[in-house]
Amino acid sequence: MASADLRQELDCSLCLKMYTDPVTLRCGHNFCRVCIDRVLDTQEGAGAYTCPECRAECQERPALRRNITLCNIVGRFLSTRPDQEETGIFCTYCVDSPVPAAKSCLLCEASLCDKHLRVHSKSAEHVLCDPTTALGNRKCSVHKKILEYYCTEDAACICASCCLIGKHRGHQVESLDEAFETKKEKLRNVLHKLTTKREETEKRVQSLQERRREYQGKAADVTETVTAQFRDIRRQLEDLEKKVLSEISGQEKCVSLSLSDLIQQLEIKMDDLSRKMRHIEELCNMSDPVTVLQEPDTGDLCDTEDRKRHYVEVHDVEDLNVDLIAGTLHTRLSDILAAINTVIYMQEPTDILLDVTTASNNIQISSDLKTASWSQINQNHPETPERFHFPQVISTRGFSSGRHYWEVEISNCTSGCWRVGMCYPSIERKERPSLLGGNNKSWCLCMRGYNKCMQWYNQYSVMHDSKEIKLPENIPYDRVRVYLDYEAGQLSFYSLCDPIRHLHTYTAAFTEPLHAALGVGIGCIKISGGVRRNDNTSTQVLVKSEEMSFDGWNI
Repeated sequence: MASADLRQELDCSLCLKMYTDPVTLRCGHNFCRVCIDRVLDTQEGAGAYTCPECRAECQERPALRRNITLCNIVGRFLSTRPDQEETGIFCTYCVDSPVPAAKSCLLCEASLCDKHLRVHSKSAEHVLCDPTTALGNRKCSVHKKILEYYCTEDAACICASCCLIGKHRGHQVESLDEAFETKKEKLRNVLHKLTTKREETEKRVQSLQERRREYQGKAADVTETVTAQFRDIRRQLEDLEKKVLSEISGQEKCVSLSLSDLIQQLEIKMDDLSRKMRHIEELCNMSDPVTVLQEPDTGDLCDTEDRKRHYVEVHDVEDLNVDLIAGTLHTRLSDILAAINTVIYMQEPTDILLDVTTASNNIQISSDLKTASWSQINQNHPETPERFHFPQVISTRGFSSGRHYWEVEISNCTSGCWRVGMCYPSIERKERPSLLGGNNKSWCLCMRGYNKCMQWYNQYSVMHDSKEIKLPENIPYDRVRVYLDYEAGQLSFYSLCDPIRHLHTYTAAFTEPLHAALGVGIGCIKISGGVRRNDNTSTQVLVKSEEMSFDGWNI
């Protein structure tokens, strides 16, 4: 009996179960931490917090202090009675001390230990199940009989009376075991689908994580390279600063020595002149005419001495050679810049030349193959399979490896159309699918103008395979860079504003060489750029068209 009383003292008054992580309020009452937290949450905003046992009030939410002693007692009690806590359900008929239940009877709505189970009725009405406290849920709420069937129409568990005289009469029913197996089979199918989706999601997460690690590693490598490059640039600039300052200091010393020599000569001359002036003043103050007349002519003496001596004049002193200093500075800075370009770009030394055989009859190509102009006059180019029907032209050479970029400058294009990008040489040349970006063999940045009531509206976008992605209009597009990393399968477009803005990057597994491609339409447009060389040179590619009325093709 004492053991039963002790067991009851270890129950939380809120959940009526043994304490879990017991805590104490200021009033001294104990509760499970989760239980009292839930009660205090419901009291938020009520103006005061009260103890569920004694109703002691507290204006602020009380601090919960862990009752270590009670926690140890619960732990010690559980360690001495492990079987009881397997289910936490005890025999209904063992009133002297709690004994773990072995089965529960749905008819009797009681739980039985092994001792009482031996004398329990074995009739079919007394349905036994695993120990449970939810015995009421196993009986029909209307007829108070055991649930034996499942109504598939109403998705409800019912008793035999529900089937015969209740509201489920005439409905399609199954035994609980059959419905149970059917439900489990459905759940297994759902579980299989969810497992498949989870595996797919997990693979995507792993792929993204790998990609993130790859980008993080790449960023770390680039950071290390750029840091080393800036460190080297600072070192070279410091060396250049020392060299230029040393050269300035050397020239300053040379000029100072020349000026010091001139100052010394002039000071000697000043002393000599002062001496002569004193002598002449003495003669002027004499009263003896014979002494004065016997003195030599001082004016002739002065002229003679000046003719004998050669004095260095100020304009004869060599000036600071600023041109030499500027030349040294320019040469060394050019060398540093060339080294930077070699490290950063690493492209093949190649030029972009426009291919005349691909230019449409509305485009003029200059003799140096660097300039293209849209023209209303038909150029009557020889008809070839390579020639575009629309005003487009591509470069003579394609790029099948390495990293390359070329830049585009656009001016005086308040209304009009243009396209800049790259394409495969197998691109269609005659039909409308030959438009840059209008097929799966070309990628481009484009501007298209729309005339609405004599007002032009320009729309910027990137296009590939006729799929258009609009770009913001508040970015300057007067200078654009096209960047290709063939091995990485990346083609990027940048706006060369300050700071440089990334517009879009296409990722693809390139299967053919890529040629630079240009499209010229309405408006005044000038495109310049080239593939950067390792020797810090670049090739200009100019494509321009005169502003004119043209209501034909709108690229």
